[in-house]
Amino acid sequence: MKRSLRIHALRGAAVFLLAVFASSLPAAAVLGGDESSVEADSAHMKASVQVTQSNGYDIHQMRTPEGTTVNEYVSPGGRVFAVTWSGPFVPDMSQILGTYFQQYSNALQAQKKRYGRAPLNLQQPGLVVQMGGHMRAYYGRAFVPELVPQGVKSDEIK
Repeated sequence: MKRSLRIHALRGAAVFLLAVFASSLPAAAVLGGDESSVEADSAHMKASVQVTQSNGYDIHQMRTPEGTTVNEYVSPGGRVFAVTWSGPFVPDMSQILGTYFQQYSNALQAQKKRYGRAPLNLQQPGLVVQMGGHMRAYYGRAFVPELVPQGVKSDEIK
């Protein structure tokens, strides 16, 4: 019984620390939002933006002065269907997930056997969030399968 309480306390502390550090970081893309959020996000993050086209969608890559790279995948219809990140900081999950944050939060709380530093792999109906890494080297991706353009494979989102 002591071990399970200790694990629960450590998990709670990790979630708290992640929330504290993430809330101090600049905003990022809103999953499911429209393309206009890209400009607002880059201005807020003071990030340089580079747009590339790939397989029927655009990738808006933003690099913050702190070194974190955030990619927003925008469908031909102008919606952000995926967000990826890599760098020294995890972006503010409530900001990048937008209306999907509550689903993510509930799924995270429901996980009973997530120990230590194992990568996160949430695959919920309507939302996939995968992340991992260690201090100063984080990576992850979040996407809504229903918003991914036809013909785009999930392994292209990286």
